[in-house]
Amino acid sequence: MKLDPVEVLVTYLRSLPDIPTGAPKGDMTEHVAGDTTVYLEHSGGYRLVRDSADRADIEYSVYSLDRKECIDFAMVVREKLLEDLPNKIVAGALVLDVEDIASPSYYPDESSREHMYGGEVAVFLTPP
Repeated sequence: MKLDPVEVLVTYLRSLPDIPTGAPKGDMTEHVAGDTTVYLEHSGGYRLVRDSADRADIEYSVYSLDRKECIDFAMVVREKLLEDLPNKIVAGALVLDVEDIASPSYYPDESSREHMYGGEVAVFLTPP
């Protein structure tokens, strides 16, 4: 498949009313320290069925100046990906399923001093 799984997830998260506008990003060059941010990064995966289905492993990192807001938001992102995204068509992909690889863990950013919780999911994609 020739789909960018990060674009699929950024598009999906940006479409949700309970996710802050502009928070989901596929590129940290857009991040301003202090802004609540969800950074998505393709961390691996593999082809399932020739050019018809892929598994994409995606790490998500949630940044915030407030630790409680950060973990709460990370858990919302996790829930939206695991519970709401499967069976949706987004950005030219049908999301068949999403599985938890790692739930959000605390990794404070040493350079910006922001709180950061990061997790990882496996996203199973196919063309619609």
